[in-house]
Amino acid sequence: MKSVVGIINLQESNTLIKELAATRAVEALPFAGRYRVVDFALSNMVNSGMTGVGVMLPDYSRAVLDHIRSGKDWDLARRRDGLTYLPAAIPDNDSRKGDLKDLYANLDFAELSDKKYVLLVNGSYIYNIDFKNVLDFHKNSDADITVIYGVCPEDKPGKTVIIETSTNGIVTDLAESASVKKDTKAVIGAYLMPIPTFAYIVRSTYERGGQDFLLDGLIRHAGEHKISAYEHKGYVAHINSTDAYYKANLDVLKPEVWEELFMDKERSIYTKVKDEVPVQYKDTAVVENSLVANGCIIRGTVKNSIIFRGVNIGKDAVVENCILMQRCDIQDGARLENVICDKNVIVTKRRWLKGAENYPYIVTKNVRI
Repeated sequence: MKSVVGIINLQESNTLIKELAATRAVEALPFAGRYRVVDFALSNMVNSGMTGVGVMLPDYSRAVLDHIRSGKDWDLARRRDGLTYLPAAIPDNDSRKGDLKDLYANLDFAELSDKKYVLLVNGSYIYNIDFKNVLDFHKNSDADITVIYGVCPEDKPGKTVIIETSTNGIVTDLAESASVKKDTKAVIGAYLMPIPTFAYIVRSTYERGGQDFLLDGLIRHAGEHKISAYEHKGYVAHINSTDAYYKANLDVLKPEVWEELFMDKERSIYTKVKDEVPVQYKDTAVVENSLVANGCIIRGTVKNSIIFRGVNIGKDAVVENCILMQRCDIQDGARLENVICDKNVIVTKRRWLKGAENYPYIVTKNVRI
């Protein structure tokens, strides 16, 4: 994989997740107690042997920059290659939105590298994959472009790019759908191709008025390229809505999902290291099927929930089917069910908050209830 340069696109739309991503990139959202969504894209590339990675910065980039920093935690603080931040295009009279403008402005990152291929990855997907297998598949397929897809285990709402393939794995149809049905082949936001092919698509599409790499570059010009499809058979979650974020976090409580994502010794998921004291479980604590990060103090009841670092759960408080981000304070006697609390939320004594299983109640950052 040393012949591949990586680009991580951090421009997922926040339209369906505004409460949590109003001032941070979707990819910077906390996940599974101690991680961020972007950790998966970074870790997958590093674990596959890639040494050069460019991070295409979103409009709200502070949280991303604070989390990734020099890339040291992913072994990307290197003298050669390593981590490169790709800034947004300089504002001008061109009012087009979408990722194509920023890719066009940063084309020299790929073209001036000493690599042969580019791997473009959407950073808002949760999965653990070895990209070495994708490169081998691409070489054997003799295709111009390889897209990675997964077969959806259930019906899901939200815009998704779906494909149809022939028996030899060549894409015969590529289209955007408003939702996806069970057993449909859905692209999971990763594309491998030679750098000249990538540069041609970006340059020609942008200079002809295109806005989006996938929609305007790949889909509309699919007939010009031989596209192969590599199937990722493991767990995949696309964090493109509040519901998807909520479900993906709770999926981690399933042993098979946790084991696949985090227990592979050869493909660990790395994150920014924070040294915290161990969790304190007091005599009155009851915890069932939950993930509790370091630095927490638990005096109440926690069931089927994700608890991030430094959270306090008071005596007689009940937290069920919830996601509580860093430094939340759930005071004595409070009760939360199907709730997402952003950072530094205080729920005062004996307050009750309840959302629906498919529509969690959201408390935004720094709010006191």
